[in-house]
Amino acid sequence: MDTNRPLLRSRLANERLHTMIPGGAHTYAKGDDQYPEDLAPVISHGRGAHVWDVDGNEYIEYGSGLRSVSLGHAHPRVLAAVRRELDRGSNFVRPSIVEVEAAERFLTTVPTAEMVKFAKNGSDVTTAAVRLARAVTGRPMVAICRDHPFFSTDDWFIGTTAMSAGVPAATTELTVTFPYGDLAATEDLLNRHEGRIACLVLEPATQQDPPPGYLAGLRELADRHGCVLVFDEMITGFRWSAAGAQGLYGVVPDLSTFGKALGNGFAVAALAGRRELMERGGLRDSRDRVFLLSTTHGAETHSLAAAMAVLDTYVEEGITARLHALGERLAAGVREVASGMGVGDHVVVRGRASNLVFATLDENRQPSQRYRTLFLRQLLAGGVLAPSFVVSGALDDADIDRTVDIVAEACAVYRKALDCGDPTPWLGGRPVKPVFRRFV
Repeated sequence: MDTNRPLLRSRLANERLHTMIPGGAHTYAKGDDQYPEDLAPVISHGRGAHVWDVDGNEYIEYGSGLRSVSLGHAHPRVLAAVRRELDRGSNFVRPSIVEVEAAERFLTTVPTAEMVKFAKNGSDVTTAAVRLARAVTGRPMVAICRDHPFFSTDDWFIGTTAMSAGVPAATTELTVTFPYGDLAATEDLLNRHEGRIACLVLEPATQQDPPPGYLAGLRELADRHGCVLVFDEMITGFRWSAAGAQGLYGVVPDLSTFGKALGNGFAVAALAGRRELMERGGLRDSRDRVFLLSTTHGAETHSLAAAMAVLDTYVEEGITARLHALGERLAAGVREVASGMGVGDHVVVRGRASNLVFATLDENRQPSQRYRTLFLRQLLAGGVLAPSFVVSGALDDADIDRTVDIVAEACAVYRKALDCGDPTPWLGGRPVKPVFRRFV
């Protein structure tokens, strides 16, 4: 990337985006406020682990598609599966045989689930899990893990965030929170709201493995208090193991939700779980029916074909192990150069190797959006597009080594800013901002 050449076409495209699309993107995490001022590239195309913007600049990309493109862009095996279905039609008035095949493939890969229903996005399937839990328990309240950043765009969750405008207070009051890893606090919450909490909703793991016995303890608490245990496996699904975190840690939830990596960029998500619960949304149960999931495009054949190709690729090619190996190489390299530049306590790599993030800390070792801006700006200047360090299977050792070299250069600038006590001269404009905030 030529750092002396502004992203003229990207800037113009961003202006057009904001004119027509609220926020300038269809996902807040992709907004240009998440990037340094005038350095938010608009993408033209991608292949493997590389993307090109509309100005012709090439980048090594991390966190592809908000973790959804874990095999790499335009993966040949996935595209071949999609192309086979495109000429056969994508949506019909009755289920396609592809729906049978996709369900069988999913349940074979995730054997802890007994039934599955597909949709287009994670919010829909997670909200369906909440609705089902409320129906089967007859209880109104939802308990979510407060240490996990996102569960759904729907009111039951968004009402708990800083962007709660438009959500009735009565709805928000039905959602309570519990801390990750603290069984005693969770039990206290269940006791305080005895007989009113329908479900516990959490990611089974995030930056670290769960404490020993924690997930099993949650399973026991849910059983004892009569509530439904829901694992949000949007991120852990496939990146932790082909069968998700539940397959890795050996604790079976009542319901679980999958998405992101499932389609390698194609829109597909899944609600999976115990037959006894899932059938409440079917045609073979005599009790009050639950409007579980009913989406016109939930079973588009090309997306389900993509999901089957992804599942096969993960299992047959050992993708999870590859993601871990790539992540370990990247984490080791970044830590080494950050330490060598004297910023090892300020540029910090965290998380499971297949799901790495980085923290940018100030002089007092506190999280800093200004130092994040400095760091992102230097990465972009070197041709690395990295809102996180989440790897895809398309990266190779040369990509990782190049990234580490660019990080080293960024850390040298970071050290200068720390020595000055002020990163402002290196920001190039306003700092990047958190997604969840009350005002623009």
